[in-house]
Amino acid sequence: MHITRGFTGRPRVDDPGLPPGQYDAGDDWPVLSAEVTPELAPADWTFRVDGLVAEPRTWDWEEAHRLPPSAYEGAIHCVTSWSKFGVRFAGVSLDAFLDAVRPHGSATHAVAYSHTGYTANLPLADLTGGRAWIAWEYDGRPLAPEHGGPARLLVPHLYFWKSAKWIAGLRILDHDEPGFWERNGYHGRGNPWEEQRYSGD
Repeated sequence: MHITRGFTGRPRVDDPGLPPGQYDAGDDWPVLSAEVTPELAPADWTFRVDGLVAEPRTWDWEEAHRLPPSAYEGAIHCVTSWSKFGVRFAGVSLDAFLDAVRPHGSATHAVAYSHTGYTANLPLADLTGGRAWIAWEYDGRPLAPEHGGPARLLVPHLYFWKSAKWIAGLRILDHDEPGFWERNGYHGRGNPWEEQRYSGD
């Protein structure tokens, strides 16, 4: 996927519910990926959390589904300027996974990585306190592969490139380590309300 500052999409409209520079995509959900969509069955999916944690652990599909269910309903925002409102995701709060591995007190950041090799960096504060999920349903149905199924990371308060598709794990760190798009000129955090699209914004 190639994105430039000149991306226009649709005309912008003034809407207090929209972050600056965004438009409401309505019923559309554009498919944008840095990689080819993998053929990954739920039976082959795993999620691991390691790094600066007391007990590194890997969950398979059934083990992850035994954790307390959680859901998100609200908006998502893509760096390419579209926003989508009224989305409904279901899965498990990332807090449940992190509580099980117990990050060290020195932990400050995480690198999310996908089964395809894609990576995204995030401050640990953006992944805790009910702000992030491992999601496998959208609108009451299994998450489609082109949108990250069987499971994706969901961090809806940041631009959507941080919500890594086909999530495979988190590596917990005591420092920031840029991911795929961050190494290619994108902002380290990606807050839509501050238009943190590119390095230096």
